[in-house]
Amino acid sequence: MVVSAKVCNFARIMNMIYTVLLLIGSNIFMTLAWYGHLKLSEMHITDSWPIWGIILFSWIIALAEYSLQVPANKIGFVGNGGSLTLMQLKVIQEVISLIVFTIIAGFMFRGEQLHWNHLVAFCCLIAAVYFVFLDV
Repeated sequence: MVVSAKVCNFARIMNMIYTVLLLIGSNIFMTLAWYGHLKLSEMHITDSWPIWGIILFSWIIALAEYSLQVPANKIGFVGNGGSLTLMQLKVIQEVISLIVFTIIAGFMFRGEQLHWNHLVAFCCLIAAVYFVFLDV
């Protein structure tokens, strides 16, 4: 009986790890789809592109995002045998989104700087994760 409980906990942990990894990949593509064209414009690569070309380019990248986001939610959601509630999935996704955005923006847009208020906001996000997982 103890072994089956350990196996069940291991499966839940692995399920959560797969979900988080898929969400990280998804958010990398999302950030590139939403903001990558700004870097391409800054580099004068898309200067002659019509807006519909930039939209289409972003949508192609977004397809990769959705190809990871949908399975992440399906695998992680408690209603599908996962270990996360809908609210937990959303808060985790938002935290991952902001972390990925901060890292990518730091590399792509060197002029963007972190300030004290950004760090306070990140602390609030950590608190949000804590509270969303609090068993009430």
